Amino acid sequence: MILFVSGTDTGVGKTALSAALCLQAQEQGRDVTYFKPVQTGLLPGDYGDRDYVEEVAGVPAFEGERYREPLAPAVAAREEGRAVDVEALLYQARGLLADSDLLIVEGAGGLLVPFTPEVDMTGFAALLGARVLLATRPSLGTLNHTALSIEALEHRDLALEGLVLCGWPARPGLTERSNRMALAAMAPLLGYLPYIADLDTERRGQTAVPVILDFED
Repeated sequence: MILFVSGTDTGVGKTALSAALCLQAQEQGRDVTYFKPVQTGLLPGDYGDRDYVEEVAGVPAFEGERYREPLAPAVAAREEGRAVDVEALLYQARGLLADSDLLIVEGAGGLLVPFTPEVDMTGFAALLGARVLLATRPSLGTLNHTALSIEALEHRDLALEGLVLCGWPARPGLTERSNRMALAAMAPLLGYLPYIADLDTERRGQTAVPVILDFED
């Protein structure tokens, strides 16, 4: 099975969620692998999403292509006079799946961010035959962003596995509580990642470990 982790926007918590999913799958006895098809905004040798997941979750983690500028993959590749090789990334992903029960594929940004001028994140997920897990926020603005993301998935006939609220506060207020109820009415709400002040997916030496919790816990 391939699970494509996307988000309502950039910085929503996709990488932390991917690490948490890998940890959860390991606890269930599954053979899980992580794959980041395209990483932007980093130089060769810089610490990236793949490194974070490998460090925190201790699973095999792989990266496809990397570009210097912190832009959408299609734009970052163009700035370097290159083009994202979608076919090569699909081939790599399928090879990784052959050795795993579960392949966690983390996208870049939101669902309509372009890999190439012709293929966006939803298109890549469709080519993989993946189900989509959507990371979303509990804060103001999340209802619109989440509804638009769900509509995009429905428009492309992609299966939505569910939603995970990332950065759930220890003391949720009216905004968070009401958003949670509204989001649960939109799609299956599978749990949440609690807010952790020192969690930093862009820094080595992690001590904070993201864990998906159920709202009944």
